Amino acid sequence: MAGGRRARQETRREIEQFLSIGPVQVAELDLPGARGAEGRGTAGTEGVELRPGPGGAPITSGSVFVLVRRAGRPVGTLLGQVPDGADPVAVLAGLARELPAQAPPEPLPVPPSASVVVATRERAGRLARALDSLLAQDHPDFEIVVVDNAPVTEETRELVERKYGERVRYVCEPVPGLAIAHNRGLAAVHGRVVAFTDDDVVADPRWLTELTAPFAADPGLGCATGLILPARLRTPAQVLLESHGGFAKGFVPRTYDPARPPADEPLFPFTAGRFGSGANMAFRTSLLRAVGGFDPATGAGTRARGGDDLYGFVRVLAEGRRLRYTPSALVWHHHRETWRDLETQAYGYGAGLTAYLTAILVNRPALLPAFLARVPGGLAHARGLTAVRGPEADDGDGAGAGAADGGAGAGVPGGGAGAGVPGGHDSRTHPWPRPLSRLQRRGMLYGPVGYLRARRALRTVGLEAR
Repeated sequence: MAGGRRARQETRREIEQFLSIGPVQVAELDLPGARGAEGRGTAGTEGVELRPGPGGAPITSGSVFVLVRRAGRPVGTLLGQVPDGADPVAVLAGLARELPAQAPPEPLPVPPSASVVVATRERAGRLARALDSLLAQDHPDFEIVVVDNAPVTEETRELVERKYGERVRYVCEPVPGLAIAHNRGLAAVHGRVVAFTDDDVVADPRWLTELTAPFAADPGLGCATGLILPARLRTPAQVLLESHGGFAKGFVPRTYDPARPPADEPLFPFTAGRFGSGANMAFRTSLLRAVGGFDPATGAGTRARGGDDLYGFVRVLAEGRRLRYTPSALVWHHHRETWRDLETQAYGYGAGLTAYLTAILVNRPALLPAFLARVPGGLAHARGLTAVRGPEADDGDGAGAGAADGGAGAGVPGGGAGAGVPGGHDSRTHPWPRPLSRLQRRGMLYGPVGYLRARRALRTVGLEAR
């Protein structure tokens, strides 16, 4: 009785804490020139540009999540508090100048021809916003392919044909499943590099160039991923997710090479969520086709619930190819808005994590010895991902509970200027509720079962898992 009463009290307290989370404005702040040229503190705002995030209102007083750029290049994030009556530009520029310095970027080679695949289902309004940003890319040679996945109306087809004409190609995939839709797009593209993003993003104008140029510089590169930041932080669910890491991976470029496993990643390559997320990824087209694309028994829309992007990352690394994370390749993601959305997301991420691991071992049994050697550390990693975290908790691995695929640890609200590397704050300013942790753990237990069920379901539509 007493235990049940305490549990109910704890649940009520967590609900109250969740509902008390206030909205946060999203902004971009562009500092001119090199570090030090504009001075320090709140003085010297000449040449500083402050603008709201995609679709946002002008910045006023209150909490502001800021992407800091130097001469247009993303270099870090911070959470600033603009007092009533203060100049937002002066306040936020003063904080931004405290971010650690970074080395100047190397000149980019001419990027290879590229194709962008956007899988969608009955979300024409969001799709239009994404396509508008994709058509504004500065890449010199690219195409866009929309894959309409298991549509129930003609809305998406009509949108593409009416508004975008020959600038966007429309492809229909009747079998539901994100990996299946991506594979249909992969079969249709012409570019040497194929990039994937979601219908709920807004792409930075240089996104595709920054994401694909590394393929020209490194013939051994098989995959590239980029930075994902929140387009809006209007609801408690959106702020909670981002305060535990969201989808960001920080502002430090990094190359993962299977020939030289990273010393700080003892579970490499099985913690694939560290490498990036499906809303911002690209592959060498010939390589992705050669390995069979994505496993169609993974991904949203299947009983596996997710894991298609993680499968793709590990599959490429297993071929001995390198993976490059480049934070200059930026998309703004519209996070889900409600508590119910968070429940679905937490369970789906947990399921997708273990589903993709099952898929890897089923399709690449040669990886089993390496996987078994990492099981003890993997169990500790899984416990850390699903731990109940308060504002001060830290499991030491930089992975937030907000993303069970390992997609936490960077670019989150609450990180003060200078708190570690740019974008590496993960300050967990709001506690991660126990119900969501329990759902993640339940999802992890379900994932292998869901994957096997998804494989069986594919046979009924004449498909086979990779």
